Amino acid sequence: MEQTKLPGEAIRDQMQARGWTQRDLAEILGRPLPAVSEILRGKRSLTPEMAVVLASAFGNDPEYWLRLEVAYRLGQIEKRNDDVARRAKLFEIAPVKDMERRGWIKKTETTEELEVELRRFYGVESLDQGPIITASFRKTARDEPMSAEQRAWCYRAKQLAQTVSAATYSDQAFDKGVKKLRRLVGWPEEAKEVSRILREMGIRFVVVEHLPRTKIDGVAFWLSKDSPVIALSIRFDRIDSFWHTLGHELSHIKHRDEPAVDTDIVGETRPLPPEQSAVERRADDEAAEMWIDADELKSFIFRVGPLYSRSRINQFANRLVVHPGIIVGQLQYRGELGYQVLRDTLVKVRNIVISEALADGWGQAACL
Repeated sequence: MEQTKLPGEAIRDQMQARGWTQRDLAEILGRPLPAVSEILRGKRSLTPEMAVVLASAFGNDPEYWLRLEVAYRLGQIEKRNDDVARRAKLFEIAPVKDMERRGWIKKTETTEELEVELRRFYGVESLDQGPIITASFRKTARDEPMSAEQRAWCYRAKQLAQTVSAATYSDQAFDKGVKKLRRLVGWPEEAKEVSRILREMGIRFVVVEHLPRTKIDGVAFWLSKDSPVIALSIRFDRIDSFWHTLGHELSHIKHRDEPAVDTDIVGETRPLPPEQSAVERRADDEAAEMWIDADELKSFIFRVGPLYSRSRINQFANRLVVHPGIIVGQLQYRGELGYQVLRDTLVKVRNIVISEALADGWGQAACL
């Protein structure tokens, strides 16, 4: 119907019926030719004054022209609002700006381009249902829904892991590898061997810097039934945190636990055992015992606590061939030491680990 036409189209129809040119109309209306041309192309809005002038020229009502103008402008706004709604939905699905800063997706100009980039990153044909890593990979270890930031981090870890080659995984390879890893915990520089040993175990190992607000420490999942992955953030660059988190994820692999993002498993904000699920308590216990014999540590606490001097911790660490920082971390974990005590023993290992591991973050993106 004519009422649905753009104002410029309706004006052209009236001009054509009378055989008028744009110049003719400009002279009749007493308006500059460029101004009339802009109205015909929809580049200039019809004012109430112009609606009256057009009605006089074509013999109809000013209200007719104003209705066309309002319908056209509202249509343009609705189109823009649809685009805004689509873009807002994409920003809910993914931490777009963080992903752009990290080089995970390209910076885009339009909503369509952004949607293409996110579909490529998540490896899906449609984002309508939201990306899913695996059927069982749904929540954090605290049984909370994953945030967009956590989901993006996991996808990046999965992307990296798919490029890593590893031996065939088996329970025997796992047990053998843990023994090899145990021989590394006495010296910080030996952490560079972790990636190699895990690959020999059949475990793909990657390190991805955490995204803001994620509080991710690590995750263990499976690319297939015989392709396990451990991804760490090394959010706390300390020798105790690194080895405890690695042991925690190894426990999940050993028991083939359903994958869940591990957040706040180290440090002062970690949940207390009564707040944890049975699976997470078991993973923490096995992580602690993986590097320090539980009976040895209990005996040390019984004999020495609460007077944990540096010299006694060093003597105990030397006897077990374990770095003192790992002892201190275990004592803090058990509430035997405050988190501000002997901080200098908690040496940094991140740069050592990522020197031999596939890593993404800290100013550089892994090339895939």
